[in-house]
Amino acid sequence: MVREQHSTDALRAVEEEFEVKSLSNVGGPQSAGATATGATAAVVQEGAVTRVGNYRWLICALLFLATTINYVDRQVLGILATPLQRELGWSESDYGWIATAFTGAYAIGLLVVGNLMDRLGTRTGFSLAVSFWSLAAMGHALARSVLGFSVARFALGISEAGNFPAAIKTVSEWFPKKERALATGIFNSGSNVGAIIAPLTVPWIAYHYGWRWAFIITGAVGFIWLAFWLALYRKPEEHPRLSRAELAYIQSDPPEPAVKVPWARLLPHRQTWAFAAGKFFTDPIWWFFLFWLPKFLNETYGITLSGLGPPLVVIYLAADVGSIGGGWLSSTLIKRGWSVNAGRKTAMLLCALCVVPIVFAVQASSLWVAVALISLATAAHQGWSANLFTLVSDTFPRRAVGSVVGIGGFAGSLAGMLIATVTGYLLQWTGSYVPIFFVAASAYLFALMVIHLLLPRLEPAKLTET
Repeated sequence: MVREQHSTDALRAVEEEFEVKSLSNVGGPQSAGATATGATAAVVQEGAVTRVGNYRWLICALLFLATTINYVDRQVLGILATPLQRELGWSESDYGWIATAFTGAYAIGLLVVGNLMDRLGTRTGFSLAVSFWSLAAMGHALARSVLGFSVARFALGISEAGNFPAAIKTVSEWFPKKERALATGIFNSGSNVGAIIAPLTVPWIAYHYGWRWAFIITGAVGFIWLAFWLALYRKPEEHPRLSRAELAYIQSDPPEPAVKVPWARLLPHRQTWAFAAGKFFTDPIWWFFLFWLPKFLNETYGITLSGLGPPLVVIYLAADVGSIGGGWLSSTLIKRGWSVNAGRKTAMLLCALCVVPIVFAVQASSLWVAVALISLATAAHQGWSANLFTLVSDTFPRRAVGSVVGIGGFAGSLAGMLIATVTGYLLQWTGSYVPIFFVAASAYLFALMVIHLLLPRLEPAKLTET
């Protein structure tokens, strides 16, 4: 009811503002009503975006930067995996278990953190998450053994889990539905930027100062972001810098009831299971990219630590384009009159088809042919991911978004644990990446089929007040 009242007040304020201008410019009360109506329409129509203000995009930029830092911190170990294996004597299965510690903790964190974000709110919840994951990232410098790294990875995983539930919840609060996929794609592209920055900076830091300083320096960046977040972020209805016109635009969707949803009440809904299935079948592929691509390039094409930068930059630049492009595509289709169901699923289908050629990457004729195939797959994954995340805000009220994202992320991380452990043993026993790339090629089409079977019309979940 509070949100509805704020929206009504903001719209009324815009109408009054334009009515005054109408009376002064036209000189007659007969045109005031039409002008006020036009003003209200201007707030909620596509063409008025630049006239109502753009503070929401500053909030999106903060989400982008947080996601970038999040992925730099988690990527450092993958970049340093080969030299650390040599220095500390890890086997392939040892590294697999270290990766499993992160994904297992990430799964637990998502299950808990999503609900906490709904309870604490994004300002407090995001602040705590970034503080803890920054400390955990720096803590890797204290590790000396497989167990020590596993503990550090567990701490990093459980705290980094707060990023996406908080970011998706923030998007649902700060953007109308027609802009959410684009906003999600933009902040989600930070994961690719982080994966680009890491291979460009981590080897240089490790070479000049040692691998421990690579963890310390990258981990400390999170505290710089935290200062900006605390200074700039409030809820839209509480923000002193947000214009009444932009608030009305943000809240231009039909008002939602203030529904308090216990976590367990979300499980019976097909919408929850559709999102969880999408994450379960496709998240492991991204985990594989993050933790094993540097090793794959080293073992298959002889790329050393100093040479990892160019191929990984190309791969994750492509992913960046895919993240924004996937969100843009579905948003554009919906703005042109497509249903939300058709727009989202068409974009996801195109992304799923673009992953299929990765099956040929293992036996590519050259490094750069393999890089091109992997780049297409990473771009498609991020385009897929932008739309998959947006399905949650399409089908659930804002107060439940964080919890649903947490449940889905838990499912994806459970599958990530499986692929980390299996990949480690598989490579130790066979030395072949072929089965893993075959799974990657088919995972997205299978996931889309499951989502469509569960939600053929993408209808909203019917939640009752408690």
